[in-house]
Amino acid sequence: MTERMTQLGFQQVNVKELDFNVFGTIGDRWMLLAAGDEKSSNTMTASWGQMGILWNKPVATAYIRKTRYTKEFVDAGELFTISVYPGEFKKALSFCGSKSGRDFEKNGKAEAAGLTALYLDGTTAYEEAELILVCRKLYSYDMNAEGFFDKSIVTAQYADDNWHTAYISEIVAAYKRT
Repeated sequence: MTERMTQLGFQQVNVKELDFNVFGTIGDRWMLLAAGDEKSSNTMTASWGQMGILWNKPVATAYIRKTRYTKEFVDAGELFTISVYPGEFKKALSFCGSKSGRDFEKNGKAEAAGLTALYLDGTTAYEEAELILVCRKLYSYDMNAEGFFDKSIVTAQYADDNWHTAYISEIVAAYKRT
């Protein structure tokens, strides 16, 4: 862990010691998914995801639509971050979910949302987070209509043919604000 992380009040923790409700955190509070480096990075809001154990590893599964700019950064690198924020950042997360990084220079989308880039472990996160999970991609797959048993999901979520790619990733580091 860097001195900067310590100055910001973060402590590296064992992912198995984290204690939070993933349903409320992901579905209600949302998260930011970020990827890239000091040269260029992007972030997006995520309100879908999964966490658990797979292949004897702590994993997070992130779902990114093919049209999202952040997907280019996730595809280009080995690592990305998933981060959780205090309630007062809901407006910033809403902004990050409704604006494309393509419309901003360099890391301007996050800055416009009031977030401060934090580069750690070879990828991007933001100083304002209360929890940062560094994820290393293990496996990805593209969702399609043929895989759905409940076709009403296809009609409700993919009528525009904008499918998700699922990224199953090992959580290789967890940083929690103390």
